[in-house]
Amino acid sequence: MGETTILTAADGHRFAAYVAEPQGQAKGGLVVVQEIFGLNPHIRDVCDRWAADGFLTCAPALFDRVERGVELDYDEKGMAQGRAIRTELGWELPLLDLTAAHQAVERAGKCGVIGFCWGGSLAWLAACRLGFSAASCYYGGQIGDFIEETPGCPVEMHFGRLDPLISTEVVAKIRAAEPPDTVIYDYEAGHGFVCDRRDNDFKPESAALAKERTLAFLTQALA
Repeated sequence: MGETTILTAADGHRFAAYVAEPQGQAKGGLVVVQEIFGLNPHIRDVCDRWAADGFLTCAPALFDRVERGVELDYDEKGMAQGRAIRTELGWELPLLDLTAAHQAVERAGKCGVIGFCWGGSLAWLAACRLGFSAASCYYGGQIGDFIEETPGCPVEMHFGRLDPLISTEVVAKIRAAEPPDTVIYDYEAGHGFVCDRRDNDFKPESAALAKERTLAFLTQALA
């Protein structure tokens, strides 16, 4: 359904992005923010599925700033490599690429952002800094490091109660901050529970409920 294109950030960096077009009139634009495993088949699937739901979607290859064409497996080696690239990138440079992705889909109207893991934390920063109209943050473990920032749009967050990578204390800190216009959901699941490429982590019932909530949220926020 989608295809790869090249976008240019404000600092002149050129990077790949996967764009999927909906059939008929778009409900809005949607930027999909990757996990630490790169712009891989799962993220492209996510884009295609949201396009099928009526959104013009774009997933920027955020790792292109360090190494182009990164697509990592969901194993210890892939996790170590992804974490190393994420650390090298920092937080500010990916936001430049998310801005360019936003511009790529704004022809569809209001734009939302949805992110997973590292991308979930970036989606929170995008909600606070980049002028999106809605943000959905899935298991963004580092949101707590930026919870003092104020979102400029409605936000929803999704966490797994059994997540070994995000402590209950982190989620409690986020809840205690009471960020405005933000809804926080939790599920009987661990980390990566919406990713059907992760056999040991994927929880179909929780994933379906989260998708239902996010679809309703984005449809309303981007109308």
